[in-house]
Amino acid sequence: MNQCRTVFAQLMDFVPQHLFNRCVTRYEGHKWMQTFCCWEQFLSMAFAQLTHRRSLRDIESCLEAQRTKLYHSGFRSLVKRNTLANANRKRDYRIYQDLAYGLVDIARPLYEDESLGLELKQTVLAFDATVVDLCLSLFPWAEFRRTKGGLKIHTLLDLQSSIPVFIDITAASIHEVNLLDQLFLEPGTILIMDRGYLDFERLYKLNTKSVYFIIRAKKNFKYRRVYSHKTDKSCGVQCDQIIKLTGYKSQKRYPQSLRIIKYYDQKRDKKLLFLTNNFKLPAKTIAELYKYRWQIELFFKWLKQHLRIETFLGLSKNAVKTQIWIAIATYMLVSILKKRLNLEQSLYTILQILSITLFEKEPILQIFTKSDYNLFPTINPNQLSLLD
Repeated sequence: MNQCRTVFAQLMDFVPQHLFNRCVTRYEGHKWMQTFCCWEQFLSMAFAQLTHRRSLRDIESCLEAQRTKLYHSGFRSLVKRNTLANANRKRDYRIYQDLAYGLVDIARPLYEDESLGLELKQTVLAFDATVVDLCLSLFPWAEFRRTKGGLKIHTLLDLQSSIPVFIDITAASIHEVNLLDQLFLEPGTILIMDRGYLDFERLYKLNTKSVYFIIRAKKNFKYRRVYSHKTDKSCGVQCDQIIKLTGYKSQKRYPQSLRIIKYYDQKRDKKLLFLTNNFKLPAKTIAELYKYRWQIELFFKWLKQHLRIETFLGLSKNAVKTQIWIAIATYMLVSILKKRLNLEQSLYTILQILSITLFEKEPILQIFTKSDYNLFPTINPNQLSLLD
């Protein structure tokens, strides 16, 4: 029975306490502050994410308004904005980074039955980065351009499940292609990237590790045709060729053959040029796989619009990274909730429902499965009429 437990407390039950405690112990999270534990810090920041709070004062006021329900939601004391600000500034953000990765490991098996609609056995991943803009006068450590600051969130997304497999937060000035060196991919994985990642030396390293890549090509690179496959231009594939690079540097960096596919997108009236080291998949499938790369753009858009990573609650680098990692952990928590309860609603709808029901005291499944009341109930034919 959940009569005395809030929806918020039931949601937090999906966070394994042994996982959280291990993360806290690893980085000595309780070394500086004994009265406001790491769990209460996580609850406060997760509450801010789920209810769209925009300031520390906002968090303090809203939690104080629910004073009688805080204990049954996991809080042991009232949250003060100065206490929360100090925790965000001093406690190692890697506590919540490791927590987010732990929740990723829990969520991925739950989504392994999801499909792209293509008959593929390999794992399909998309790699990209997005910039989080910061005011340089408020965040002087986040140097990006002369008058602009920012951070860059690098993400490797599993396209079948829309679950991030790898995330790293760096200075916005670091080029995203450098992060390819940090990826550890299983042989046979299909990696989809935009042309910003076109680096033949790094692509060749992926090829030697038996990792397939699909990447947009630039128009000015030099190559010679080795063989041309027959194509059906009615499906959009204009040509499908085996090529060798002829540029002075490029042929040294990638000495083996590549496959180039020219595709015409009728909907956008746009010609696309793809490079890949996969010589087995049909050209049409290669083009369709690249279309699914758009899911990572939707992930970034969803993260920025529905989680609080554009209005920051602290000015230090540790506070900003703490907020971003807790936002990602919250996304994973909602993803786990959706699968564990077999909810049909989208993540957006689930978030909206949670935002107004966090302190309700009823079973969490009930708030997602309530149906509309029938204002005109049907008459039971077995019930006697009062006026007969």
